[in-house]
Amino acid sequence: MLIESALEAQYLGQDEGLRLTSPLKGRLELARMQDLMGRYLPEPPALVGDIGGGPGTHANWLQERGYSVELLDPMPQHIETARAAGIDATIGDARKLPWEDEYFDAVLMAGPLYHLTRVEDRLTALQEATRVTRPGGFVAVVAINRTANLLGAMLANELQQRMPVVQEILDTGFSPANDRMAETTYHTVSQLRQEMTGHGLRSITVHGLTGPGGWLTVALDAHFRNQQPPATLTDPDPLHTALTCSRIADRFPELLPASSQFFAVGQRA
Repeated sequence: MLIESALEAQYLGQDEGLRLTSPLKGRLELARMQDLMGRYLPEPPALVGDIGGGPGTHANWLQERGYSVELLDPMPQHIETARAAGIDATIGDARKLPWEDEYFDAVLMAGPLYHLTRVEDRLTALQEATRVTRPGGFVAVVAINRTANLLGAMLANELQQRMPVVQEILDTGFSPANDRMAETTYHTVSQLRQEMTGHGLRSITVHGLTGPGGWLTVALDAHFRNQQPPATLTDPDPLHTALTCSRIADRFPELLPASSQFFAVGQRA
């Protein structure tokens, strides 16, 4: 099975492309992904593997900048959308990649790690991503902070009703009752570093993807999704405020746990 049924149902019921281009939090995530990809990727026309690349949001941005990209995803409708946008896309599983050893100059794995709930599967996916990366190339992954549910529920004023799920995620990193994101694992910083270590990757670095500024976007999305916020929350532009905050925080490692998402990168030895 390429994807669990609950996760498949979730992605069939939402537009993954809109997730990164419509809500304020998604737009911040996209901007920060582009910040960090630009920092670590080699110069174009390098060949980049986009594993779990969804409908091709990141792949399309990379191709516009002169990169060659090959995308893999388990969802057929994502593959169709990516191909329609001119992206070389293949249906497949992050745990068993179809490419030969040392095929890519760099690999991006922005989704699979947090949707693999068994540590053995996450380690296999990391081993596979490293295998298909050339020596000196970077492997980058995205993970979700274990505290994200606690803080998100608090900002939405839903902590009381979500307490059982929040507590289970804080304790174990996973809750089968989590109705917000099916089949999702949440990491601590130390856990993410540990899982990234030992696959032939060196110099593991973890960044706050959305950073502390991300919580401004979470609060605005939660309370003003269908209405105009007051002027004090729209001027100056809250996306610019959140992005500035997250870029500043990236220089201070002690602020890393304040991010709801992590961007971890290692270099193939």
